[in-house]
Amino acid sequence: MNVRRSTTTAAVALAFPVLSLGLTACGFDAPTDQVYNPAVGVNEQRGAVDVLNALVVSGSDGSGTVVATFANNDPEESDALTGISGPGVQVEVAADATIPQGGLLNLSDGSVTITGEEVVPGSFVRLTFSFGRGEAVTLQAPVMANDGDYADVPVA
Repeated sequence: MNVRRSTTTAAVALAFPVLSLGLTACGFDAPTDQVYNPAVGVNEQRGAVDVLNALVVSGSDGSGTVVATFANNDPEESDALTGISGPGVQVEVAADATIPQGGLLNLSDGSVTITGEEVVPGSFVRLTFSFGRGEAVTLQAPVMANDGDYADVPVA
């Protein structure tokens, strides 16, 4: 009986490391290691200024409001949004667009209006965000209707 118990113990001791490796073989590309954006808008986080949750909220076909947050990654100097453009759309920035050093600029107050045939809920609009110091960022921003989560966004 002692020999049998010793043999069983030895077998379990040898098998355990092999079994435990199979149970922990998640790898380095697990979904928890990936960037995840739970919001509808799109992000670009590769430059001096991050563009976060960029989208267009439309109250009627052909017009809307650009909504986005800009994060300045430079802790020493401020930057500024100098313009937003896109094919077939006209965008007007009617507010101060300074992005403080190491800080944020949130555009959700209706100060950036957009018009054009492409501005229709359910579609995407190609927008290029230009900055004073940072590289321009081009995204395909979704167009959302001015209801539900976006009912409070002022639209033109």
